[in-house]
Amino acid sequence: MQSRAPSCALFLTGLSLAFAASATADEALAERGRIIADTYCSDCHATGSSGESPLAEAPPMRTFHERWPVDHLAEALAEGIMVGHEDMPEFRMTTSEIDAFLAYLDSF
Repeated sequence: MQSRAPSCALFLTGLSLAFAASATADEALAERGRIIADTYCSDCHATGSSGESPLAEAPPMRTFHERWPVDHLAEALAEGIMVGHEDMPEFRMTTSEIDAFLAYLDSF
């Protein structure tokens, strides 16, 4: 009777490598989202894990998930976010930018 230990160990090694690759891809996507946030949003919003927003009325991005289901922002980002105050510019993101931006918001 053959032992299954070598094939089980090989499977577990492959599984760990797959998870590591997935984590690295998720981190890279979130890092791209951080760059987008820093580029387009940091004049008003705190984009990092600490600090106050430059514009007092603009909530820190790390608190967005407390205000809205973050995945619900995808449609607004695709269509062009417009809010009820003139300080917030209207802008649109591509699908890949939205994915990266939401990955960054989810990283908090």
